[in-house]
Amino acid sequence: MSSIELTPSQKKILRALTNLHSEDEDAIKGEDIAEQVDRNPGTIRNQMQSLKALQLVEGVPGPKGGYKPTAAAFEALEIQQMDEPAAVPLTHEGTPIEGIIVEEIDLSSVHHPELCRAEIHVQGSTGDIHEGDSVTVGPTPLSKLVIEGVLDGKDDTNNILILRIEDMIAPAEEPAH
Repeated sequence: MSSIELTPSQKKILRALTNLHSEDEDAIKGEDIAEQVDRNPGTIRNQMQSLKALQLVEGVPGPKGGYKPTAAAFEALEIQQMDEPAAVPLTHEGTPIEGIIVEEIDLSSVHHPELCRAEIHVQGSTGDIHEGDSVTVGPTPLSKLVIEGVLDGKDDTNNILILRIEDMIAPAEEPAH
C-alpha cells in the first residue's frame, strides 16, 4: 500500500495522466490532461509541480514534451503494471472498448433481494461511458464469468464503474469422468 496521501484533485489528474500514457507512451501534454479532467491547463501545470516534488511525475522538456508518470505514480494509485495482462473484454452499448484493462470486479450488495451491483475497477479512459448506458464485462479468463448491467455511477478519481447487474453468467464445468 502506498504511503503517499494525494488530494482527490491530484489523484484525478494523476489517473488521467496514467490513462493517457497507457494509450500513448509519449509524454502527455498538460492541455490533454486538462481536457480529460475538465480543468484549466494552468491548474494542471500547478498540480504537476507538486506531483513532480512527490516524484510521481517527470517533466519532459521541448516541443514534444509534457509529462510522464513514474513507477511511483502507478504505485501511489495502486495500479498493477503487468507486461501481458489477461484480456477481459468490456463492451459499451454493444461495442467492444479498446484500451481498457479490467483490473478487478467487486460484487457489492449481493444480499439485497432486488438490487445487485458490481464495481468494475479499470485502467484506461472511461469518459465515453455514461450513467444509464449498458455495459458488459467478461468473460473473465478462468471462470468465464460475464456480467451484464447498466451503469449506475462512476468514480473517475479511482477509475471505477458501478454497474447495476441485470444478468450474470458463470458457466459450470462439465465433470471429468
